[in-house]
Amino acid sequence: MLLRRTTSKALLATGLAASLALASGCAKSEDSGSKDTSASSGKGSGQVVATPSAGDAKTCTIGQFGGKKLDIKNATIGFSQSEKEANPFRIAETASMKAEAKKRGLKLLTANAQSQFSKQISDVQDLMAKGADLLVIAPLNSDGWGPVLRTASAKHIPIVTVDRKINATACKDYVSFIGSDFIQQGKRAADQMIASTGGKGKLAILLGSAGNNVTTERTKGFKDELKAKAPGLKVTVEQTGDFVREKGQQVTEQLIQSNPDISGIYAENDEMGLGAVNALKGAGKKAGAIKIVTVDGTRNGVQQIVDGWMSGDVESNPRFGPLAFETLDNFTKGQKVAQDIVIQDSEYTKDNAKSDIGKAF
Repeated sequence: MLLRRTTSKALLATGLAASLALASGCAKSEDSGSKDTSASSGKGSGQVVATPSAGDAKTCTIGQFGGKKLDIKNATIGFSQSEKEANPFRIAETASMKAEAKKRGLKLLTANAQSQFSKQISDVQDLMAKGADLLVIAPLNSDGWGPVLRTASAKHIPIVTVDRKINATACKDYVSFIGSDFIQQGKRAADQMIASTGGKGKLAILLGSAGNNVTTERTKGFKDELKAKAPGLKVTVEQTGDFVREKGQQVTEQLIQSNPDISGIYAENDEMGLGAVNALKGAGKKAGAIKIVTVDGTRNGVQQIVDGWMSGDVESNPRFGPLAFETLDNFTKGQKVAQDIVIQDSEYTKDNAKSDIGKAF
């Protein structure tokens, strides 16, 4: 069995090659009519680890964590998904985990919290009760993980979190976090908004769900970049859309009535951005009349750039399977792994959306 756990804030894996171009998961949105949940995908779709600054990466080993080496092929791995798999990001994420486990011949147990945090806590407890030796968790919230961490610590079960962080201590409470630089995503979205609006006007932000680092950091990056580069762009409305398309549409319907002079909308994921597009269409707006910039890089989102309804989309790559299992494999062999494994994300604009849509998920 194994270990103790880990926090975050370093940049990368010493035990992972600095450029793992790991191909995996591509799944279409339910709106595309496709039921494809395969994890194979087009060229350039795999996650690539960002290059760390020399001496910058904080690492973790089994010895530090407090466990023994383990052959991952003889282990049971539990994967806890946070949200309903109607969101293309979640579809692709789960498909990638399943495909990589199958490729490696590993035993994988899965659970889906259906966007209910209390259920996710009980899901993970149940995975451990069923014999999971290792855990990969896509957290719904960053806080509230005490009960899970205590149980995992007692059983020496290592945890890797993907796409969102938990507020705990790396290499003590969990091993590694694998995900994007969310502040940088916000900054890149701001750059796209500045380019599309000319750097002047009033903006609305469709915030993601509260209680997780993704929303906080994407908001911070966006605002910091506007302040530094485009003080003529003012955020006048901020309202949560909970990363959900329907809520993004409802919020946008309200805000364009109460704020008819809005120049642009920053949606912190594609689903809310697609909801905003629906609202603008319903209000009789012309494509491009209000600039929309989003984060995710789903196929439906990129198509809206092609069609003129969105101005830009910063990728957040959901294909975590290969990198998550590579991290666990290296860790259980006794190698050093990074506490924070930051991936590179591309982006889509009117210049590349049509040619690169095949890379989207």
